[in-house]
Amino acid sequence: QVTFSPKIENYPGFGEVSGMELSDKMVEQAIALGAEVELDTVLSLEDKGESKILHCEGGEFEGKAVIIATGAKHRMLGLEDEERFVGNGISFCAVCDGAFYKGKTVGVVGGGNSALQEAILLSDLAEKVYVIQDLDFLTGEKKLAEQIYEKDNVEVITGTKVTAFSGETELDGVELTKNADGSVSKLSVDGLFIAIGLIPQNEAFANVITLDERGYASADESCVAGSNGIFVAGDCRTKKIRQVATAAADGAVAALAACDYVDSMK
Repeated sequence: QVTFSPKIENYPGFGEVSGMELSDKMVEQAIALGAEVELDTVLSLEDKGESKILHCEGGEFEGKAVIIATGAKHRMLGLEDEERFVGNGISFCAVCDGAFYKGKTVGVVGGGNSALQEAILLSDLAEKVYVIQDLDFLTGEKKLAEQIYEKDNVEVITGTKVTAFSGETELDGVELTKNADGSVSKLSVDGLFIAIGLIPQNEAFANVITLDERGYASADESCVAGSNGIFVAGDCRTKKIRQVATAAADGAVAALAACDYVDSMK
């Protein structure tokens, strides 16, 4: 998620930094301290008691402890060219990217609390904000919905889906399709914020850790994921605040817990 953000202003020690730069610095630091980086896709995790085996596309990795820090990915619309426009007009975080659209026209896809909060924040920056919801009503809290309808520069479009994007290198508009009659229209926007939820990336570990109804690893601030020697850190676990700073804090907790676990086996 962090690499999608052009600017981060809430991470300690940096006035502002791009998500890509911060990610690169983290990787460089880990390698400099002796970590070995393997690029592979994990297919499953096998818990054999004192050893844990990661089955990957390129082979297997065995260890005494495992920290799952797979994060969550933004739920997307699944349309053609969507990936191409991410960072080039499509965003997921108004706090991170809203300033880029000051005085411009933006759209927010979604009708839940997250989408409404994004729209309220953007309304203080953008000249015009469209909230596009595929249902016939907003699903967010009544108080948030009332704030939205009180905003002069916010227009709510319900019962409508975004069905296509337009633009060359940068997004310049979206195609809208009404659910009721299938009629299609074009809407010009400088940016589009997609706020239809997150998908935790825990599928490969569902056999060894407990997941909640939304797919997040059920773990508290201890970052222990039920089974001995398996820990979780960051956005993939159940938690209230999901920011880079809280993910880094989880990393420290999980790493020290993993060290203690391995030491206890000696």
